[in-house]
Amino acid sequence: MSFKAVILIRGMIKTDQEIKDTLHMLRLNRKHHCVIVKDEQNGMLQKVRSWITWGEITEDVLKKMIIKRGRHAGRKRVDSGEVDKIIEEMKTKKTRDWSIVPVFRLSPPSKGFRKSIRHDYPNGELGNRKGKINDLLVRMI
Repeated sequence: MSFKAVILIRGMIKTDQEIKDTLHMLRLNRKHHCVIVKDEQNGMLQKVRSWITWGEITEDVLKKMIIKRGRHAGRKRVDSGEVDKIIEEMKTKKTRDWSIVPVFRLSPPSKGFRKSIRHDYPNGELGNRKGKINDLLVRMI
């Protein structure tokens, strides 16, 4: 099972309520928040493509993100020994049954965004990046 990392790039000020609702359903409530979704949610991603960027996440970057930014309920940090068990759990269970919080609070990317946050990738930062999302995630972890 492959996962997609979805990052909210732009804020929600002066945004239509329909877009805000879709972002809340994806659990993207603040800028630079990241969620891990399964492949079935392409329609929701296309609807809010002017606010987010997404792509296929590798297992190495997923492990780094869980170790550094992963949290259990109650903001308890994840031990590095638990990472493999959590990834297997993510592959087999639904999102609401995971032992970690499915939202990762990232920092802004080091050295900033490379291009405009108002245009689609590759001319900007928004939209589907496919495998290139891993480069952005490493800079934001």
